[in-house]
Amino acid sequence: MTDQKKKPPLKPTKTDNFFNLDPENVLVAAELAGFEPTGLFTQLNSYENRVFDIRMENNESLIAKFYRPGRWNYSAISEEHDFLQELNQDDIPCLQPLILSNNSTIIEHQGIYVSFFPKFKGRMPQELLEPDFNRLGQLLARVHNVGARKEAPHRPYMDTSYYGGWQTLNTLQNLITPEVRTRYLNAAENILDFIDAEFDPSEFIRIHGDCHKGNVLQHENLFYLVDFDDFANGPIIQDFWMLFNYNHDTLQKEKDLLVEGYEMFREFPFHQWDWVEALRGLRIIMYAGWIAKRWSDPSFPKLFPDFGSYSYWAEETEALEKIAWSL
Repeated sequence: MTDQKKKPPLKPTKTDNFFNLDPENVLVAAELAGFEPTGLFTQLNSYENRVFDIRMENNESLIAKFYRPGRWNYSAISEEHDFLQELNQDDIPCLQPLILSNNSTIIEHQGIYVSFFPKFKGRMPQELLEPDFNRLGQLLARVHNVGARKEAPHRPYMDTSYYGGWQTLNTLQNLITPEVRTRYLNAAENILDFIDAEFDPSEFIRIHGDCHKGNVLQHENLFYLVDFDDFANGPIIQDFWMLFNYNHDTLQKEKDLLVEGYEMFREFPFHQWDWVEALRGLRIIMYAGWIAKRWSDPSFPKLFPDFGSYSYWAEETEALEKIAWSL
């Protein structure tokens, strides 16, 4: 019997490299970008990407963002960075990516796109107070004025083609527990039908896309928007509804103050308030689809141990039904 020829080991994919990102490759990427790391770094919390706080020889720290392969292509990341640079040119507080050794804001290392940002020493407000909503309204209006200047064709559009749309619902069908599958699908389909019928894509502009309190930082007397990873073309109301405290006694006042600040710089489309619940439903569907899509990432089963259980889908179903009934 002749010995079979041994097959060469499979070359690691860029996804393998992303899952197994080690300290050496983090530091090599920093050097390729033109920096001089000391070797000290800390990994920061991020489910979608890999993010590191790296100490440099000049005693400054920079934030390195390793983009998850397959999430965004080069053009889509460039559109995010272009938007941040446009905001900076209009003196709008945000963190823009640094220009690297290749005269770009993006390098590629082991098939992974990497960018670097200055470290920002701000704080996340524990609670937004009434005056804060007026100031955030002003900030968002200025951001949206820039966002309205052109489209970002390589970024998603927040209609039913979005991550929480029809394609995601098809993916989820076989994952939903049988006890609530029909109810979940009926509620989700009602929400997507509403979006198809009521949303007007001609009103979509470039928006932050994930504007919640965790992505608002305060430094001295200024608010900064951070983490534009979900930057998209969508309705401006998407950048509003996650900021509210949803206290029955204060909600209307918060809305009024946000709109009052917004209208100092830009007209507010009041009819888009009617789209908020549908956007909330879109986000619920999207979130389930996102977990399902990332399940092969070794960290996700640990982060979401209840995903796929009856209790998970029952809770999601009740949330979607409540939204669908409100539309």
